[in-house]
Amino acid sequence: MPKVIETIASATDLSGRVAVVTGGSNGIGAATAGLLAAAGATVCIGYHRGGDRAEQLRATLPGDGHWTAQFRLEDSDTARASAEDIARRFGKLDILVNSAGFTRPVPAEDLETMDEALFSSILSANVVGQFGIIRTLLPLLQQSDDAVVVNISSIAAFKGMGSNIAYCAAKAALDTLTMSLARSFGPVRFLCVSPAAVATDFVAGRDRATFEGFAERTPLKKVMEPDDIARAVLACVTLLGKATGNRIVVDAGMHL
Repeated sequence: MPKVIETIASATDLSGRVAVVTGGSNGIGAATAGLLAAAGATVCIGYHRGGDRAEQLRATLPGDGHWTAQFRLEDSDTARASAEDIARRFGKLDILVNSAGFTRPVPAEDLETMDEALFSSILSANVVGQFGIIRTLLPLLQQSDDAVVVNISSIAAFKGMGSNIAYCAAKAALDTLTMSLARSFGPVRFLCVSPAAVATDFVAGRDRATFEGFAERTPLKKVMEPDDIARAVLACVTLLGKATGNRIVVDAGMHL
């Protein structure tokens, strides 16, 4: 077997690695949890309110030792409790995927609906909460010999178009936060995966026809699925071992 093939096969084996996926009970997070488990990682499915859904997913994951834990983005105590649990059980954390978030569709020109309270809540759910989780789990990541944090961002961060203007601002902040952390806390790696609209129920009111319409406006003419983003996360964790502070765009060319 050629050396390069041996290297790739080895790089994609996550046996012995411990992963936390916030927002892991649904959509991109669930697809990511499943793919990391299939690669051999022991996975914590982080959830906000979907505890039952997280448990149902856990029961389907390949491998043993997976568990669920609550991560409330507005409550750092939940992350602290998980950090203590991980420290007792494993002594380290190798992979953190921040997939949790919140948005609601608000037209960009509707500044009556997009008041300061809603703007702040969207920033809190999409960047402040992620910062708190990273801050809490960083000491465990620093105990790993190859730790990586992958933040699920969006092309809204640099297009300025998305479900609302606060969401665009939050994802832009998340991208910059990722760069700053990468510069300051190496050798822990920090990356963003930035999709276009993904076929999930994350944004209320979008049905399959909506996503097919989005796809028709891209060069590749393909609907973005949760598995597409999960594969990009897996590549960040395994094959892109010398990448940090980067934005990995996976959008069928919608940004073009």
